[in-house]
Amino acid sequence: MSNDSGLLFSEQLFGLALIAFAALLVLEKFRPYRVFPTHVYKESVVTNTTAFLVNNLILTVLRASSLFFVAQEFSSHGLLSGLDEGPLKWLITFVLFDFAIYVWHVAGHKYEFLWRFHKVHHSDKTLNVSTGFRFHVIDLLLEIVYKCLFVVIVGASAYLILCIEIIELFFVFFHHVNIKVPNEEMISKVIITPSLHRAHHSTLRKEHDSNYGIVLSAWDKLFGTQQDVVPENIGLDLIEANNFVQLFSLAFITENKIRRLLSWIPKGKK
Repeated sequence: MSNDSGLLFSEQLFGLALIAFAALLVLEKFRPYRVFPTHVYKESVVTNTTAFLVNNLILTVLRASSLFFVAQEFSSHGLLSGLDEGPLKWLITFVLFDFAIYVWHVAGHKYEFLWRFHKVHHSDKTLNVSTGFRFHVIDLLLEIVYKCLFVVIVGASAYLILCIEIIELFFVFFHHVNIKVPNEEMISKVIITPSLHRAHHSTLRKEHDSNYGIVLSAWDKLFGTQQDVVPENIGLDLIEANNFVQLFSLAFITENKIRRLLSWIPKGKK
């Protein structure tokens, strides 16, 4: 795949992803799995869409995507560099990339430094297709660096990784959508579905520390991180963000700090 054709294909995929986003947004409006208060839902969609626009503006100004092409210059000795470009290499790269993002997602929950940024995604009090846009820009920047390491280690084309990223974006929209999917139990044996991902957005830490997969559900099964539960509440227990400014600031407020502040308040008699 030439550079020009690879870029064109990536742009076309991204366009299809945005069309899928719009279609799912309409679908969940008329056939929601869970009905959230109207003002909460609208607030969520506006905040999440604003985050998407501002984050992409920042990443464009920083020319963050160019890091992939810098990384490609050092990928000639990567694991798959000896394979010819074609379906086999693309499939292996996709599976390895999906596993790498699973590992990154687990790390985002396990390490406090990464969690302070990743928890922005979990701060949504509803769960809808626009939640797939709800990320802190520093979380996105750190993930780009991680993906560039993947390019170098695996020996994959930067254009291939960008295409795979956009394919994964389809699935991010899909497993955040607030609808009931037909035959979902069967589908979830292969890919992450909305019913699996809802548990990942539970307010309970023991529930949202699960179901980390993006596309393939095999990783959660293999490493024992899958839970089949229906969360009672969505979002974070102690903190929330109702607009983009609060969303950005949320990374600098930790649950531990809030718990410490609450511990200073004298408790009444039980």
